[in-house]
Amino acid sequence: MNDEKCVIVVDEALPLGLIANTAAILGITLGARLPGVVGADVRDGDGNGHMGIIELPVPILKASSDTLNSIRLSLYGGEYADFTDIAQSCKTYDEFIDKIGTAEELRYFGIAICGAKKKVNRLTGSLPLLR
Repeated sequence: MNDEKCVIVVDEALPLGLIANTAAILGITLGARLPGVVGADVRDGDGNGHMGIIELPVPILKASSDTLNSIRLSLYGGEYADFTDIAQSCKTYDEFIDKIGTAEELRYFGIAICGAKKKVNRLTGSLPLLR
């Protein structure tokens, strides 16, 4: 795992609620694709159970819409998930399938990338943390 890195990059122009929604959806999607990065369930000092969490840090970075588009076009290897304006506007997954299938231009709200640390850093190393 030392050679792996995960990041989430979100459009810095989005309102706070959409940033939170985008990061949550991308995290769930990536976690479903990479179950091996989630640690075992644990117990606290009182014996209460807690689900395992990802064993890697996942910084949330910010970028302009243009930079997100550029990153998305540059993705290669590794695992990634993207979240678009179309996905955010749909009420059902069937609606999403229909709309994305005919879309010619997408606006990316965010991208989650997990892969070799060098490749992830090459794509996102200059981006600032979302604060």
